[in-house]
Amino acid sequence: MTAAERTPWGQSYRIAFFSLYGAAILAAAAWLFSCVHQVAPDSKAVVFQFGKPVRVANAGLLLAWPRPIDSIELVPAGERIQEREVTVLSRSQQLERINSWEREGDAGAGAGYLLTGDEGVVQLDVRVFWRVSDPVRFALQRPHIDPLIDRLTERAAAVVSMERNLDAILVARPETPQNDQHSAEERIRLRSDFKQVLLQNLAQMAASGNDPGITIERVDIVSSLPNNAVAAFNTVLTASQQADKEIAGARTAAALRMQQAQQQADRLLQQAEASRQETLARANIDTQEILQLAQTLRDGTDKGLLQRLWRDRVTKILAQAGQVITVAPGDDGRLILQGLLPPPATPPANEAKP
Repeated sequence: MTAAERTPWGQSYRIAFFSLYGAAILAAAAWLFSCVHQVAPDSKAVVFQFGKPVRVANAGLLLAWPRPIDSIELVPAGERIQEREVTVLSRSQQLERINSWEREGDAGAGAGYLLTGDEGVVQLDVRVFWRVSDPVRFALQRPHIDPLIDRLTERAAAVVSMERNLDAILVARPETPQNDQHSAEERIRLRSDFKQVLLQNLAQMAASGNDPGITIERVDIVSSLPNNAVAAFNTVLTASQQADKEIAGARTAAALRMQQAQQQADRLLQQAEASRQETLARANIDTQEILQLAQTLRDGTDKGLLQRLWRDRVTKILAQAGQVITVAPGDDGRLILQGLLPPPATPPANEAKP
């Protein structure tokens, strides 16, 4: 050690040199160790060299140049399903995007509602499950993926709602004839059609060179009605049920009335039939003698029967008369004249007129 190194300034320079030398060695070691990266099993790594993607690494250890030469972007693996709850369809989110002076108008009244093919309104709560299909394209457009899913979902919701009526989206009016097997099948296909519209939009973007590097796996949809519409439908359903109840009661009363009328008609028919038979029997009895007389006259067996019947009937008729005057046939000298009317009664003297 020289005399200059023994001085205080010499020792300070020596300490400073070794400190800087050690810090440089540590920095170099840290820089070299930053070349090693750990990629999780459910992820992939996209390696960018000077900002340009050069390769994709799978799970495990990854060796790459430290920054600023290489940069690593971890993206979800293709087997990893991502979930996105689309809140832009909710009424509260759409009202936030409307100016306060427009909320009282049509824009505020229709916020959060989708128009159906039969001019109904419905609300949809949508969850989109997606995965990464192209790690490089996904890494390049990662900040725009969530807004893209929201916009595509909003558009797909409008499309599938306009292609269906209200009963093909949810069971709103179970009492209507339109709520048939076809509507039930349409409700089942709602999620698959929604997914198909999303995939078609992604395919159009890929064809135009704007592939976001994702694909849609599943779509969960919860459909509901606005609160006012729910109350209205409940009122209609209650009225329909009450009408059905009254119709059933009226049909029961009509059936009972018809049964009573049928019983009364049967009773009248029975009485008429009995009366007819009784009248017919009485007529047969009353005409029996005439029939016998006619038969006798035709046969010529008893020629004095007519005279006997005449005398018998005339005797009964004359017995009911108060006075009987007989006139011999061919006697024109005897006339029957109407008698004089009796004189009117004379009123008493005290009632006579002056």
